[in-house]
Amino acid sequence: MSKIGNLPILIPNNVNITINNNQINIFGKFGNLSQIISKYIRVKIKNNFLFLTRIKEDKESKSLHGLYRVLINNMIIGVQYKFIKKLELVGIGYRVSKIFNNLLEFNVGYSHNIILEVPKEINIEIKIEKGKNPILILKSINKQLLGQVASKIRSFRKPEPYKGKGIRYVNEYIRKKAGKSA
Repeated sequence: MSKIGNLPILIPNNVNITINNNQINIFGKFGNLSQIISKYIRVKIKNNFLFLTRIKEDKESKSLHGLYRVLINNMIIGVQYKFIKKLELVGIGYRVSKIFNNLLEFNVGYSHNIILEVPKEINIEIKIEKGKNPILILKSINKQLLGQVASKIRSFRKPEPYKGKGIRYVNEYIRKKAGKSA
C-alpha cells in the first residue's frame, strides 16, 4: 500500500487541470506543464482534490503510484510559486557571468572557462557583492529540470573537503577534513 500515493492533492483556485486519456496538463500563474501518466494509474478530480488510484496491484503499479502523485504535486506547486535553487561559488577567482540570455560562463580554476547553455525554461540571476562569494540563482516551474541543471553546474567543481572550495548549494554543509599535521 503506497502511503504517499493515497494522499489527495489539493488543487488551488488559480490552477487549472485538464486530463486527456493518459496525459495531464496543469495551467497556472507562471506557465503550464504536462506529464504523461502510466496506463496503470487512474487520475480523478473530485471537489478541488485530485486522487490517484492504481488499476493493478503488482510491483510496478505500486511503485508508480507514489511517483506520479509526487510529480503532479510538484507540477502544481511549480506553476503556482516557482522553484528556486541557489548556488554559491566558493574560491578565489571563481566567478560566473551571463553571456546571453541562456548562456553562462564559469571561471572555476581550470585553464579554460566552461560555457553552459541553460534551457530557456529556467530564469537566471547572478548576485555579486564585494567581499562575498558570487551566488547564482536559478528559478523554474519545472522542479525536475531545475534540479538537473543545478546538479550539472555543481559537477563542474564539486566542493573539496580540505578548504571547501568549489560550487555548492547555499547553506550546504561541507564536512571538512584535517590536513597534514606538521
